[in-house]
Amino acid sequence: MKRYVVVALLMSLAGFAFAQQDEIGTTNTERLGIDTAQQQLKEVSVEKFEHDGLWRSHMSPDQGYTITRLFEGSPLGKKPIPEEEGMNIPDRYVLGTRVDYLRRGYSSFTMYPIRPIPIEGITKTISVWVAGRNFDHELHVLIQDFFGKTCELYMGKLNFQGWKQLTVAIPPQVRDGRTGVIQRNYHYNNQMGIKLVGFRIDVDPLEALGSYYVYLDDVRAVTDLFAEGSRDPDDMADSW
Repeated sequence: MKRYVVVALLMSLAGFAFAQQDEIGTTNTERLGIDTAQQQLKEVSVEKFEHDGLWRSHMSPDQGYTITRLFEGSPLGKKPIPEEEGMNIPDRYVLGTRVDYLRRGYSSFTMYPIRPIPIEGITKTISVWVAGRNFDHELHVLIQDFFGKTCELYMGKLNFQGWKQLTVAIPPQVRDGRTGVIQRNYHYNNQMGIKLVGFRIDVDPLEALGSYYVYLDDVRAVTDLFAEGSRDPDDMADSW
């Protein structure tokens, strides 16, 4: 008799655990199907660095100083976005930054546009081509969420030769709408997405000497444009 009671109790606990797991969405295949169906993923161009003077750089004056400008060039193996083929979109320059260190130590420098660059839709990933000269420095992308909060995401080390495309996934917004990288708020259906604020490179203190050169090109994003179709073109703009 006791054996049947134990078996029944274990079965009921297993059912409760499965229900709990389904509730938080880890095994909810129905919810997964809905989320997948309500996506329109597309790769879009965010910044090609074709206009001089739109990007700047900064480093703490007691660590060193920076110079940023455009150079002709392009990474080999970079494939154009299919929708852009035949549109004659300029893609001639890359962004170069030179750093001259004043002393060795822990430091960082940023490369940023004069205004944050909005990315349409709900961004899933951000990528950029980098020539980092095989240093142990680390690249971070800086973004602004829906409420203007700045977030930083680690993209990888620059310890490679030549050009390489680095990609980072954007942490998803939790369903409560208050945690994660917030890209949308249910109060404002005509506003969504994040903005690109810039890039930061954390310098390896053992290699912070002399001059350092780094080049960026072709920032892209994979974004979900499904919600763009639900915008109300006749809605009021809260910008006053």
